[in-house]
Amino acid sequence: MYDAVLIVSFGGPEKREDVLPFLETVTRGRNVPRERQLEVAEHYYHFGGRSPINQQCRDLIQALGRELGARGFQLPIYWGNRNWHPFLADTVRTMRADGIERALAFVTSAYSSYSSCRQYLENIEAARREAGDGAPRIDKLRAFYNHPRFIDASAERVREALASFSPEERSQVQFVATAHSIPRWMAENSRYEQQLRETTRLVAAAAGLDNWELVFQSRSGPPSQPWLEPDILEYLKRLEANGASNVLVAPLGFLSDHLEVLYDLDVEAAALARALGIKLVRAKTVGTHPQLIRMICDLIEERVSDAPPQAIGQFGPTPASCAPDCCARSQS
Repeated sequence: MYDAVLIVSFGGPEKREDVLPFLETVTRGRNVPRERQLEVAEHYYHFGGRSPINQQCRDLIQALGRELGARGFQLPIYWGNRNWHPFLADTVRTMRADGIERALAFVTSAYSSYSSCRQYLENIEAARREAGDGAPRIDKLRAFYNHPRFIDASAERVREALASFSPEERSQVQFVATAHSIPRWMAENSRYEQQLRETTRLVAAAAGLDNWELVFQSRSGPPSQPWLEPDILEYLKRLEANGASNVLVAPLGFLSDHLEVLYDLDVEAAALARALGIKLVRAKTVGTHPQLIRMICDLIEERVSDAPPQAIGQFGPTPASCAPDCCARSQS
């Protein structure tokens, strides 16, 4: 049925000269003030203008190719981004030229919302239109927030971070999961927040942590527009006021280290924690954890061999295909 796998990701700059063109692509049509673009650009310049996300996609492709081969799948893996090179439309043109007829797309987001799911479906269809006649059919793999392998990989990252606390500190650790905030209207049109809370609950249980909370980061909208809260910085202040001194932060809303993880958590949140007298340890993102790579292969096997979908927790597996009205863009 399928003759290729396509990795679809957000994209990121790889050198200082890329930063502003990248941000202009990300914010196109959103009326984001130039001042805000320049402010965010400084976050990238803090790390030399390079986001880690593209290299992490390359690492994921290598690991996935090995696992697919071990399972007997001879499928080429392609990669296209929403916002930076390699752009998705260019990749789909390459796939057409290579004779690919039908591919499975793995999107580097575990959750359902307009920006993390529906928009990628739109990006794929737009890329197919740009590629023109003969563009391959591309089916997106389902959301996987409660897949047991994703939970295992995330919980292991949390346990690794937990080892940074002494036994005495560990008994008082507050576990905090973070995810990218989205506008409230977008959350109300999707299961994003519900899914994130379920992932956090499952990961906390697997890591043996009782005190957990889901908070948000990286808000970028105007102050007048309601977004999901609380923000990680405000939540740290609340924890300090309540006497908490040991905090383990896990960016469960991200598969890999976006610049927003590095800057918003490792720079801003870490600086605030030091000022508040809080010991803050940040868990790694799952990245290319072997269980995540195996999970992607499991998702592929669900589509090519009717393997039963795997899920744990309260809600069961997400549908193989998105309903036409799911994660709607409309604010109504």
